[in-house]
Amino acid sequence: MPPYELANRLVIGIASSALFDLAEADDVFRSEGEDAYRAYQEAHLDSTLEKGVAFSFIRRLLSLNDLNPANDPLVEVMVLSRNDPDTGLRVMRSIAAYKLEISRAIFMQGRSPYHFMPALNMSLFLSANEDDVREAVAQGLPAGRVLGPAAADDTTDRDLRIAFDFDGVLADDSSEQIYQSDGIERFRSHETVNAATPHDSGPLRGFLASINRIQHREREQLAKDETYKIRVHVSLVTARNAPAHERAVRSLKEWGLMVNDAFFLGGIEKSAIMSVLKPHIFFDDQVGHLAGTSGSTPSVHVPFGKINE
Repeated sequence: MPPYELANRLVIGIASSALFDLAEADDVFRSEGEDAYRAYQEAHLDSTLEKGVAFSFIRRLLSLNDLNPANDPLVEVMVLSRNDPDTGLRVMRSIAAYKLEISRAIFMQGRSPYHFMPALNMSLFLSANEDDVREAVAQGLPAGRVLGPAAADDTTDRDLRIAFDFDGVLADDSSEQIYQSDGIERFRSHETVNAATPHDSGPLRGFLASINRIQHREREQLAKDETYKIRVHVSLVTARNAPAHERAVRSLKEWGLMVNDAFFLGGIEKSAIMSVLKPHIFFDDQVGHLAGTSGSTPSVHVPFGKINE
C-alpha cells in the first residue's frame, strides 16, 4: 500500500487547546498537578469536551472535503498535542463524538510537537499555548495563538469566512517597522514610492495560497453544477488606507493570490467590521487590534515581526 501523500493538501495542525475548551481540565493541572490531571481526564473520558475557539473554523474547513473523492481529501487536520497518549484519549473521543474527520494525531508528553510541521507539510498550527506559538514563529513556521470565544456553530450554514490582516500576517513587517519608527506620513510615502514592488512573504502567505486552491476547486464545481453555492469567502481587513492600499493589492496579485473583499480602514477599530463580517477566524499580528475583536470574533494572534519581540 503506497504512503498517504500530504503534498497537495491543505494540512492544518491543531492543538487540543484550540479545538476544545480545556479551561476546567487546565485548572486541575495548575492547582493540583499532573497526577490529579490524569485522574480527572480518565474520570471524564466519556464526557465530550465543549467546542473551543477554532472548532467552527476546523469543522467547516473539513466539510470542504466533499468536493473531492473520499480517498483524496482537500484538507487534512491533525491533532498536535502536549498531552501523552493516555490523557489525549478524551480529545480523540470528543473528536469522534462531533464526527470530525480527524484521524491522525501526535501526542508528546509535556513537549511541543510543532517541530514536526515541516515534515507534515503543515500550512498552519493553532494553539492556545503562547510559548509554543512564539517558538514556532521564531523558527519561521506559520503558527497562531487562539483568542476569544468559540463561534456560534450553526450546522445549517456551510459558509467559511476567513479574515486576514496584511502586514505581519500575509506580508512581512518591513513596512510596519517604518510606521512604528518614523510615523504614518513616512509610511505612506514609502508605500507610494514602492507601490509596484511586491512585499516579501509573511508567515501565512502559504496558508492563503492553500485556501485559494480550495476556492479554485469550488469554482470548478460551480462550472459543473450551477446550483452549487460557493462556501469559502476570504477578506483582507487592514489598518492601511489610500495611498498605502495599492501596494497590498499589487503584492497579492504578484503572488498569484486573491481575496474576495478588502477593508482598508485607516485606523478605524477592526471590531466594528468584524461584528458585521462575522468571520469564523481572524488573523492579526497585533494584540492591540485583537483586544477589540476577540470579545466576539474567534481571533488568532500571529506573533511575527519586530512589534512582537
